[in-house]
Amino acid sequence: MIDLHSHILPGIDDGAGSVQDSVDIARAAVTDGIVAIAGTPHVRDDWPTKADVMEDRVAELRAELELAGIPLDVRTGGEIALPWLARLSREELRRFTLGGSRYLLVETPYYGWPLELPDALRSLQEEGFAPVLAHPERNPEVAARPQQLEALVEAGVLVQVTAASVDGRIGRRAQECGLLLIREGLAHLLASDAHHASVREVGMAEAATRVGDTALARWLTWDVPAAILTDEAIPPRPEGRAGGWLGRLLGG
Repeated sequence: MIDLHSHILPGIDDGAGSVQDSVDIARAAVTDGIVAIAGTPHVRDDWPTKADVMEDRVAELRAELELAGIPLDVRTGGEIALPWLARLSREELRRFTLGGSRYLLVETPYYGWPLELPDALRSLQEEGFAPVLAHPERNPEVAARPQQLEALVEAGVLVQVTAASVDGRIGRRAQECGLLLIREGLAHLLASDAHHASVREVGMAEAATRVGDTALARWLTWDVPAAILTDEAIPPRPEGRAGGWLGRLLGG
């Protein structure tokens, strides 16, 4: 699997507090079946991360993992809060893209649905970026009206659902919304959003199992993120209905 949303970089935001914390997350990720992970620190008012700091921490962690013999490919990235899309230069934004691609992870606000969000994402697209909306299932307004994502997805915005939502660790409402987005074709990739090795841990394998469809789970955890890292168009979603636990939960 490939995990394109994590807070594995040390001492940079509310994720790993030290290099050892980062190594612990890396070990947990490899145990979970992850071969590549993007370090995507917050870029927002409380954590105004700079691209050069992110890049330095990626290089530092890569060296530490090589010394420790941990086979995890760490890539660059950032999780950009909506107000910061206009504050950062286009060059700075490009340095925060996922693995140096055109794909940019944009944080969904945890509360409210900003009226300016569609226009901001459209502006990114016009400038050559491909926005990826992080964890919208955790927003109460999206949980109440998930169909509001339809227009964004139709316009080419990708949606990332958090593993801890799908497996129920964040709560039933986020779980139901996350699974609904997957079932209705409004989600394109699963990611951990891991902050620590044990609390808000990785959990990608369990979430993939909860999807209940092997081909779809692979698309969400490998096919789409691999295309993002190689800066290609995402492959078609596999055909078929949601089955197993997902289908029973949502009436499929």
